[in-house]
Amino acid sequence: MILPLRLESVVYAAGGRAIIDGITLEIGAGPSTVILGANGAGKSVLMRLMHGLLAPTSGRISWRAPGAQAMVFQRPIMLRRSAFANVVYAVRLAKRQEPEKLAMDSLKEVGLEHLAHRPARVLSGGEQQRLALARAWALHPEVLFLDEPTASLDPAATREIETIIKAFDASGTKIVMATHNLGQARRLGDEVIYLHRGRVAERAPAEKFFAQPATAEAAAFIKGELPWT
Repeated sequence: MILPLRLESVVYAAGGRAIIDGITLEIGAGPSTVILGANGAGKSVLMRLMHGLLAPTSGRISWRAPGAQAMVFQRPIMLRRSAFANVVYAVRLAKRQEPEKLAMDSLKEVGLEHLAHRPARVLSGGEQQRLALARAWALHPEVLFLDEPTASLDPAATREIETIIKAFDASGTKIVMATHNLGQARRLGDEVIYLHRGRVAERAPAEKFFAQPATAEAAAFIKGELPWT
């Protein structure tokens, strides 16, 4: 196992301000973790720091063998090739065996096998997001980071994506997902880390967080009293 993931006094600054402001945090294996907060709270930056796409300005992030992870973004990047070839490319890049078989199996898992040979860039937004999840599924990651994976999708596509996320969770993959969507956090989160202005304001089991928030900031956010930006 590669977890726990540890952040020690992590700061990330840009444009003269701290977007992530001294976060100390440990994330272990097991139940899904939702990073909740308003737009501008620092969720996306925190996800990129944990995934290794950004380096902290100061502080330390550590875990063993961080290669066994994948990340899906709000707007997935599609290569100029078929859906099938997009997955094959990811599998080959990870140096896995039987890339074609893994790719087709993964497309079946997300319900895209019938679109395997369609150009990825002509797929709908929901289909592209499912394709991004298929690429992740083919890698069998121990940790899957999801950064606002349904923010630009309609309710039907959102339900499809959430079903796939639950399948990852059921398969044993650790889910770490950032969202500002309270309903989604309730549906998918076992624990909630509430981020406010680049700091962890609260961390609690999801049921307790929504029923009895411990901070005024979290209580206001749940009631919809904080601005999104």
